Amino acid sequence: MGGAAPHQSMPRVFITGLGFVTSIGNDAPSVIANLRELKHGIELYPPFQKPEIPCKVIGTIKGFFTDSHDAEDWTYPERYEIKRETVRTMAPHGLFAHCAFLQALEDARLDEPDVSNLDTGLYAASGGSPMLTHYHHERMDRLGPLRCSPLGIVSSIVGTLNFNLVAAFKIQGASCGFSSACASSAHALAYAYEDIARGRQKRMFIAAGEDGNKDAILPFAGMRTLSLQTDPALASRPFDAARDGFVGTGGGTVIVLESEDEVARRGVRPYCELAGWGQASDGYNVAISHPDGTGSQVAMQRALSSAGIAAADVDYVNAHATSTLIGDVSEARALRAVFGASGGRPAVSSTKALTGHGLSLAGAMETGFCALMMREGFVAGSAHITHLDPACEGLNIQRETRQGAPGVVLKNSSGFGGANVALLFRRI
Repeated sequence: MGGAAPHQSMPRVFITGLGFVTSIGNDAPSVIANLRELKHGIELYPPFQKPEIPCKVIGTIKGFFTDSHDAEDWTYPERYEIKRETVRTMAPHGLFAHCAFLQALEDARLDEPDVSNLDTGLYAASGGSPMLTHYHHERMDRLGPLRCSPLGIVSSIVGTLNFNLVAAFKIQGASCGFSSACASSAHALAYAYEDIARGRQKRMFIAAGEDGNKDAILPFAGMRTLSLQTDPALASRPFDAARDGFVGTGGGTVIVLESEDEVARRGVRPYCELAGWGQASDGYNVAISHPDGTGSQVAMQRALSSAGIAAADVDYVNAHATSTLIGDVSEARALRAVFGASGGRPAVSSTKALTGHGLSLAGAMETGFCALMMREGFVAGSAHITHLDPACEGLNIQRETRQGAPGVVLKNSSGFGGANVALLFRRI
């Protein structure tokens, strides 16, 4: 699969480190194996096995126990050494992301002086912790505010992820939390790219996480957006004619972005280049994508323009496609609009068929998957498709794993309110 020539109007930005806690693996080797083999991480979820709860499955995180409101009760893999006082201020997704952060540091070969300095920052994305927010509010109403934990706010509200990671890893550069629903971590990546390309920072960590438990996922049942399937292998099936909603998941992903000068100085081998990005809004509905995918189409076109890459040169699109009735078709129409006239026919797949939908985590998690595929030389297929939705015909939707490294990859993300982000990556 071929790539396009680099666009040199701005300094280049590279992915140099990755860390994962996901439903398909808690490290890069496990994730690579499961992507290759199209092995999903979706299971029946015990808290959902009640008659009054219509959805039954989620993408589960293995090896961690974070169901308790008290972090003292949590358990996690022995390989991670985290101080007790650090864990006490976390939400469950904070623990996931902290562990992913430690992986990313090792993967990028970063020492403490590389991490804690004015030229290194962190952007984060999460929906906060509904479980802990509810618990602390209920305790306040029942016992009074002075019986509340002094750590309740910092462990639960939107922003808890960046609060905790900035403090734990002594980040001194730029820091901010992004909140654009399921586009959040794609926005975090995009603005981290801008900070490096414009010389404001030399290195950025992008951290994303979601609790992925009952309180985080079940409210979507009220929107009628969750799959009602009881078979984990049928529940998440983007682009399939019989799809009936998304499957929620949680976890954490951390990505390290660095400038070209830092890559050269440290002598590290990047995964790929983040070559450009684009965004646009639908201006249509608070929760539903524009039927014609207009915002997504413009976001993709702007990403291509920003990188100086032609649509015909894109080898693979990692679709946002969540397995919802409207969203998948909207994105399919946007893809046809962007690639149809160019003569390009990139491979298309949605890895949410394997993981479930990570909400604000999705953009970063799936960017990590793309980086792995570019280095390891394959494209994961779009699993669980039995009958392709006729509305998605004409796209090169891959149902099986395809060998060969994609040279240019486009990653789509979309969120409530019609926020659309497209990220463009080039193999090096």
